Amino acid sequence: MALTPTPEDKFTFGLWTLGWPANDPFGPATRPALDTVEAVEGLAERGAYGVTLHDDDLFAFGSTDEERRHEIDRLKKATEETGLKVPMVTTNLFSHPVFKDGGFTSNDREVRRFALRKVLRNIDLAAELGAETFVMWGGREGAEYDVAKDVRGALERYREAVNLLGQYVTDKGYNIRFAIEPKPNEPRGDILLPTIGHALGFIATLERPELVGLNPETGHEQMAGLNFTAGIAQALDAGKLFHIDLNGQRGIKYDQDLVFGHGDLQNAFSLVDLLENGGPNGGQAYTGPRHFDYKPSRTEDINGVWASVEANMRMYLLLKERAASFRADPEVQEALAAARVPEIKTPTLGEGESYDDLLADRSAYEDFDPEAYFGGKGFNFVRLNQLALEHLLGARG
Repeated sequence: MALTPTPEDKFTFGLWTLGWPANDPFGPATRPALDTVEAVEGLAERGAYGVTLHDDDLFAFGSTDEERRHEIDRLKKATEETGLKVPMVTTNLFSHPVFKDGGFTSNDREVRRFALRKVLRNIDLAAELGAETFVMWGGREGAEYDVAKDVRGALERYREAVNLLGQYVTDKGYNIRFAIEPKPNEPRGDILLPTIGHALGFIATLERPELVGLNPETGHEQMAGLNFTAGIAQALDAGKLFHIDLNGQRGIKYDQDLVFGHGDLQNAFSLVDLLENGGPNGGQAYTGPRHFDYKPSRTEDINGVWASVEANMRMYLLLKERAASFRADPEVQEALAAARVPEIKTPTLGEGESYDDLLADRSAYEDFDPEAYFGGKGFNFVRLNQLALEHLLGARG
């Protein structure tokens, strides 16, 4: 399997990722800003498929219409010349002080109205650039103090905003869907819609739930102590994996935004295996962009930035290769069968079987021997996982 990225791999990067100047709460930037055109050209040279952006990544907050148009035209020219796509656009409702209590759910009604206008304007930009996904990360939609936010009221306002945006794209005829990006905390003490499950529950309450899905991020779910692969499987099961953010995270701490695979490597392996080999018939389970939402380490200069871009793509391709080797190994197939993994797809009830039929089946209860599972009938999961790790480490295949 080739380890050189090509546009067919659908690898995408945000302007805010490789363009991060490496400032943090404890120190200023260690790198100069990266020009948009330089970023686009560099990604294209390295085999990326596309580039993504917030509005404020492309032009400064408060830019005039002329300044805004100048930067949009520069981006469009660069993508046309390189062939890079813009599959996803999002809006920054978290950096400027006006959003210190959120955008859609700020206690201040005037701020909420301003936030909606900012997003509606950027949806028009997304349509102009050909983006089909509009991500919504509510980084400031939350609170530090329980008494400071009426959470039910905030969810009503969140719902009102997303319903309005759904109406807007419908009326305009835009080919755009929305993807909510959950995160449990940081920068707020607690953020609304903190996990995949919370977001799925919220989406079910919307007027146009078919237009709204998820953009889960590796580190965000792992910050909450959750298994990212399991969360993605649930999003796929619900038909709501509209986009995905890949990075690395090492445990329950601040959002590290490491290179993909530079955190929980075993979970990264199982994730790539799911995305590439976990479809209903064994094929791809997800066909959208593989988007890297990471930050090049603050220690790096521009050479290190581009090395990190290359590392993200190479790590994914390496894991894809290792997952293919794992699936093709006859010993693995035997171990999967011994662990009865394929049996989970067999319905518990027979075709047309009712609860009366189940109650009449003595083999399901009266003649079933549960004691046989004490000291016997092991599931062989340890052996199966050992085989997965050996393939991950390159010891097999």
